[in-house]
Amino acid sequence: MNAPVNNPSTQHITDLFNAQRKAYALNPLPSASERIDRLKRLRKALQNNTEAICKAVSDDFADGRAHAETKFAEIITMLDHIDAAISELPKWMKAQKRRVNLTSMPAKAKVEVQPLGVVGIMSPWNYPLALSVGPLISALAAGNHAMLKVSSASANLGALLEKLFADIFPLDTVAVINGGGSVSDTFCALPFDLICFTGSPNIGKTVMAAAAQNLTPVILELGGKSPALVHDSVSLKDAAERLSFGKFWNAGQTCIAPDYVLLPQGKTAEFIMEMTSRIKKTYPTLRNNPDYTSVVNDKQYVRIQKYLADAKEKGAEVITINPRNEDFTGSKKIPPTLVTNTTADMLLSQEEIFGPVLPIIEYSHISEAIAYINARPRPLALYYFDYDETRAQYIIEHTHSGHVGINVPLAHFVQEDLPFGGIGNSGMGKLHGYEGFMSMSHNRSVLSSGKIFPTLMITPPFGTTAQKVFLATKLK
Repeated sequence: MNAPVNNPSTQHITDLFNAQRKAYALNPLPSASERIDRLKRLRKALQNNTEAICKAVSDDFADGRAHAETKFAEIITMLDHIDAAISELPKWMKAQKRRVNLTSMPAKAKVEVQPLGVVGIMSPWNYPLALSVGPLISALAAGNHAMLKVSSASANLGALLEKLFADIFPLDTVAVINGGGSVSDTFCALPFDLICFTGSPNIGKTVMAAAAQNLTPVILELGGKSPALVHDSVSLKDAAERLSFGKFWNAGQTCIAPDYVLLPQGKTAEFIMEMTSRIKKTYPTLRNNPDYTSVVNDKQYVRIQKYLADAKEKGAEVITINPRNEDFTGSKKIPPTLVTNTTADMLLSQEEIFGPVLPIIEYSHISEAIAYINARPRPLALYYFDYDETRAQYIIEHTHSGHVGINVPLAHFVQEDLPFGGIGNSGMGKLHGYEGFMSMSHNRSVLSSGKIFPTLMITPPFGTTAQKVFLATKLK
């Protein structure tokens, strides 16, 4: 097992990339059995190291991350995704027959699915395993080699993955890069065949600009302000139960977490009451409760507190749900927090919150809520709470988002047969399942002809009888 390399040099990163390029060139179309073997090795490594992974992830959070959240949202989810890829891979890899037009007959047309080559994956700190391994599953299923750049905020997990993957893969097949700053810059500057980045829109722009220097295509899995819209007919107890899960899982540090909730006019007080009741059941204590995750580090803690202070200063009411009235001095845990009377000039209204803070906005008519959502950058997810399918379909057809969740938040990420990805400000490209496989592949068209060369029919000299008949038929 190779020891992890802290802050690797530019030359070390470049050498790894060149080694992967060379290795890929020696076997540019791995068989289904070779790809499945790689996926099985990955699966075994995750399964055999579950507790070590949970500990490493928790150690990267200032006051800990709930081990159960890592197991449910990251490890089990990735095992399911690997199993699905193994099961479906032979079908995904099959060439597709296509039709041939008259000018090229007799001939055969098909689309071959080809690996891209060497893929660069850049993962964030909030779900550091799933957002590293998820793109890697797609990359390996598609037959690529991959270099994985783990967030510098996930140093413990990054070191563990570097060891684990070096034990199961040659470095010229899969390599893990740790470090920040210049390491990230060097990584982005490599002429990968694809870069997959998960993170904020601002950093996504930087990655895309660097990739453009090599005309490297990108998959950007970004965030944004995902709205939750509650219809007047829905029980607020139901809405609070589901939104509590969506917002306070991982302390709100989820790119698809509900960023704010739109409630029917006059329903705020009842919603706060139901949300408070729900929090008391799920998190009866907070500060020393291992089920309640902390904010990851000082930087993110200060950022969220800045948003709350700004909201208070501008007239918002901040409601902290703290069942035991615990003292959080010295802790990086932030209790579940609801905010009312928000205005457009508040930081909470402008920036992705990425923490356990949920602003409440009232609307008078559903059309007003739709207009509010559509006036803002397209979100990664949109959640609508309503048991009427006709109204739900109307919302789907009159809004844009990477995903729509009807009465259920977050859970689409764990569905191995649903594509995952944003639109516009929330990203581009898709991961997971078939769509992830195709995103990491090249659809190569092949047209083949035998001894007869039918295209001679349309070559000069023009004006032959066959040409006149053909044109008359096509242009009538």
